[in-house]
Amino acid sequence: MAENATLARPYANAAFALAEGQRRLPEWSQALGQLAAAVRTSEVSALIGAPALPSEVKAHRLAEVVGDALDDRGRRFVCVLADNGRLGLLPEIAAHFDARKAEAERVLDVEITAAVALSAEQRQAFAAGLRKRFNQDVQVAATVDASLLGGAVIRAGDTVVDGSVRGRLRRLVVALQRA
Repeated sequence: MAENATLARPYANAAFALAEGQRRLPEWSQALGQLAAAVRTSEVSALIGAPALPSEVKAHRLAEVVGDALDDRGRRFVCVLADNGRLGLLPEIAAHFDARKAEAERVLDVEITAAVALSAEQRQAFAAGLRKRFNQDVQVAATVDASLLGGAVIRAGDTVVDGSVRGRLRRLVVALQRA
């Protein structure tokens, strides 16, 4: 998996540079997302893996799947991926592209996993606090995990704040074992 991320990064950076130069970051993000979703399907995965098909045929068929979401530069980008045998990296390329886009737009994706569903007011309070802490806009996605017992776990980029009861109990057990 780490190898795929390493291989995908230069392509994502190239796509980002193209999209930024065209001032079309949202359109490229959407197109790459659609391509990544297509690659995850068994039909397209089989198409990509077919050794008898030339790379230009694979690129053309994949571009047809997303239709008008790709402009000429996007289609050429897909051709480059096909020529280099990298169409299977599209999910990683899309993820890295979106991370670069969020960084450029100064938006941080935050995932909050709570023991119970968060109310709109709680989500807004979390967003306000995180916006202040990280000094950038945040997009909050909330999920529920009853096994946390209470509290929440917040993931913002590389930062993880475990304020769950389960996490506190785990830290207590470790502290007692050391004593």
